[in-house]
Amino acid sequence: MARTGDVFAIKTAIGDAYFQFVKTIAPMGSLIRVLPGTYADGQPELASLVERETNFWVFFPVAAAHKRGIIREVANGHVPEHAKATPLFRAGIPNQSTGKVENWWLWDGEKEWKVGKITEEQRRLPIRSAWNDTALVERIESGWLPENDSR
Repeated sequence: MARTGDVFAIKTAIGDAYFQFVKTIAPMGSLIRVLPGTYADGQPELASLVERETNFWVFFPVAAAHKRGIIREVANGHVPEHAKATPLFRAGIPNQSTGKVENWWLWDGEKEWKVGKITEEQRRLPIRSAWNDTALVERIESGWLPENDSR
C-alpha cells in the first residue's frame, strides 16, 4: 500500500521517470503527480525533484503496478504545499465522429459541474482519467501535457 509522499520510478525508452503518490480518491483510485524529466544516467536528487512543479496529474494503479514489479519505490518525501490540494480536473466524452469533446465537465474530487466549452486556461487542467503503465509510459516518452491533448 502506497503512503502519501512515496516516490516511484518507472522505466521508459528515454530513461527512468518519477512520480509521487499523493492520495486515493474514490472512485478513481490512486492520484499521482508525474514529475518533470526522464533520467537515463542515474537517479536525480529526489528532494529537489519533488519540490518542482507537477508535469501532469493522473490516476494510476500504484499498488498493482508495484506488486507486479512495473514500478519501484525509491523514496518517501513530503508532498510540497503546491501539490497538496486535489487539482481541478476536466472530463468529457469525445464525439465519435470528430474525436473532440464538445461539452466539458469540471471535477474537484468531490463534485462535478458542466461548463461546456473550455477556456485556454482550463485546457491546462489535468484530464480526469486512469491510465495503465503502457499509457503512462507512452505519454511520458512523447512529452504529453494536458494542454496539448487533441480532444
